[in-house]
Amino acid sequence: MSGALSAILSRETLAMWLTLRRLPGVGGHTQRELLDHFGTLENIFSASRGQLDRLLAGKHEAIETFLEGPQTQSLQQEFEWLDQPDHHLLVWSDHDYPPLLREIPDPPLMLFVIGRREVLSHPQIAIVGSRNPSPVGRENAQAFARSLAGAGLTITSGLALGVDGAAHRGALAAGGLTIAVTGTGLDRVYPARHRDLAHQIAEHGALVSEFPLGTPPLPENFPIRNRLISGLSLGTLVVEAALQSGSLITARLATEQGREVFAIPGSIHAPQSRGCHALIRQGAKLVETAQDVLEELGPLANVTHYLVPEKDATATPLTPPMTALLQQIGYDPVSIDALIERSGLTADAVSSMLLQMELSGLVANCPGGKVQRIS
Repeated sequence: MSGALSAILSRETLAMWLTLRRLPGVGGHTQRELLDHFGTLENIFSASRGQLDRLLAGKHEAIETFLEGPQTQSLQQEFEWLDQPDHHLLVWSDHDYPPLLREIPDPPLMLFVIGRREVLSHPQIAIVGSRNPSPVGRENAQAFARSLAGAGLTITSGLALGVDGAAHRGALAAGGLTIAVTGTGLDRVYPARHRDLAHQIAEHGALVSEFPLGTPPLPENFPIRNRLISGLSLGTLVVEAALQSGSLITARLATEQGREVFAIPGSIHAPQSRGCHALIRQGAKLVETAQDVLEELGPLANVTHYLVPEKDATATPLTPPMTALLQQIGYDPVSIDALIERSGLTADAVSSMLLQMELSGLVANCPGGKVQRIS
């Protein structure tokens, strides 16, 4: 499907929306005021200088832009982008503008979309967390996303390294839908190593941005986009987060938007768990399984309320010594020397069993030469 929006909006109307988005010195709040005051986009561009000056006093460049009309000649890049397959501009007046997003205090007037624009109105759960998660955090993000996507929820996240990427991959592994809200223009992928993942998301969901084409990965844009991650979703699940994590911004925004907030507890010794523990103290729902999330969101989203645990038929049977060593590892990172001391086994025996358990997906290596149980 190429040039999808062009079939809905004329080139001239598209130019009006894009010109409005690019107005110098005029933010989203004023743009919405203009629409509310004049009623339609066409009325804004046909308004007199005196009418415009009442709402845009002192913004002479913006007023001149309206008086000159849509800047079609300078929008060639956007038109060429929109003519590509499955590229869309979703605007405030569209009937399929996401209804939940309309409810937040500062919704964007337009969204650039690659993929299936209709999924933006599907019931969603945001899954966010650390860019540098522990092995357990990465596994939890993927496992929760896989289960919740399998139950019928669309998984929304930010395409970042760590928890975000794991959540997107978990949804894809379940054959579900996933949405990535980016902090750049959609003509670029950030981080670059997620280029293949971005293509998969576009095929099985959507890439979304409110930022114009050409927008680089500016640090200030990522907290701004977080309100869309929470705003599109019925609730936000924080998997791992340090106390200064951007994920806590997303959780705060979700609370301000009247949405549910969930947090997975972790080790009291792990810095990545302290943000989640702070959220739980502030009233976020502590979750241990995907079913805990569905108990809250299932009735709102009309999705499956009961999940059947997955069984791994290929799991390697553990010998009694391996089972004993696994119990000694626990769920906090532990050094090899500590395991040797706890178990009373030789270094060779511990190393051999750890290798087998790693190949079976039961433990993972952590920074500092430590290992951690993950399943």
